[in-house]
Amino acid sequence: MQSTPFRTPSPRVAVIGAGAMALALAAGLAGGDPPLRIGAVLARRPPAAPAFDGMAVCADAAGLLAWGPDLVVECAGHGAMRDLVPACLAAGVDCIIASVGALAEPAVLADVRAAAERGRARLVVPAGALGGLDALAAARLAGLTAVTYRGSKPPAAWKGTPAEEACDLDALERPAIVFEGSAAEAAARFPRNANVTAALALAGLGPEATRVTLVADPGLVANTHRIEAEGAFGRFVFETENRALPDNPRTSLLAALSLQHAVLNHVAPLIP
Repeated sequence: MQSTPFRTPSPRVAVIGAGAMALALAAGLAGGDPPLRIGAVLARRPPAAPAFDGMAVCADAAGLLAWGPDLVVECAGHGAMRDLVPACLAAGVDCIIASVGALAEPAVLADVRAAAERGRARLVVPAGALGGLDALAAARLAGLTAVTYRGSKPPAAWKGTPAEEACDLDALERPAIVFEGSAAEAAARFPRNANVTAALALAGLGPEATRVTLVADPGLVANTHRIEAEGAFGRFVFETENRALPDNPRTSLLAALSLQHAVLNHVAPLIP
């Protein structure tokens, strides 16, 4: 099959961060059909991985913007989302973010919206580890009555979180609910889950009306995400069981692939 050309002859794509997510993105895009090379990286120090070879290395947002990107992809955590992405948007550069959970803070959400409006740029929120958010956002247009999310992980994945206060994670013999409440509460108490709950809230009913249940399940070996939605459109249930990103067990492989897909959709003439 003949490769589909990109929208521009050579889109100038830059990435913020040089960790496992950025590495997966750079390698995935470079190995695609057609291949797409990331041209610049904003990082504290020059990254050593071969996937970053030949990239311009920038120390701050000013340096990145001076390089002249058409698109910036954030892969560096909530702090980078809060501190760096608004400057890119205000300068008129579209951004795709991995750290969606930062938008669970109303002040951050207002800040990036205002920056995007000033720069006439777009902030793209990929589905990440979830699925079905396109259907949810479409259903919202007719009116949603309920959106619920159930996230289940092996007990070890909840170590170091408030789940340790809800149950003895080492002694579990059956699934145990470690949290029930709103998406806003879940994002605040369980920052590691903030990305999925924030993305779900943005696509659907918002952080206060979106109901979240978090479960420690000793019978699991992978993280599972289940979304149920009801409204004028009808009802749907969407569930994924995600494998981990090889270089970062705390991150879903699907989240990295979702970011790659968002970049390709942004630059390609045909958006599936």
